[in-house]
Amino acid sequence: MENKNTWAGKLFLFGLLALGMAFATTDYAQIQSGICQLYGVVTTLLAAVVFVLIVLAAIVYAAGQVMGAETRARASVWATSMIVGAVIGIVIYVVVPIVLDAMLTESITTACG
Repeated sequence: MENKNTWAGKLFLFGLLALGMAFATTDYAQIQSGICQLYGVVTTLLAAVVFVLIVLAAIVYAAGQVMGAETRARASVWATSMIVGAVIGIVIYVVVPIVLDAMLTESITTACG
């Protein structure tokens, strides 16, 4: 015997799925336009953010080396966190075009210009 909450949850999720399918569009041009906008944002904004993170990490690390031991340790942790964020940004910058290219019927560079 199953719990009533389990059935209610399943019914709610099924209702959300049916509602999503009802509003789904099959207009490929609109989908391609959205993918191209996402590609544009990733290629322009993410590259700048990665660059700024690397520069800020260097500044924070250098400024921390002049301070006391506790501040030096905190600055080192902050700089390391910024570098890790930049590396994650680089991975996203590389992976997103590959994933978006798989969603389109033609190459992402030719589809988006």
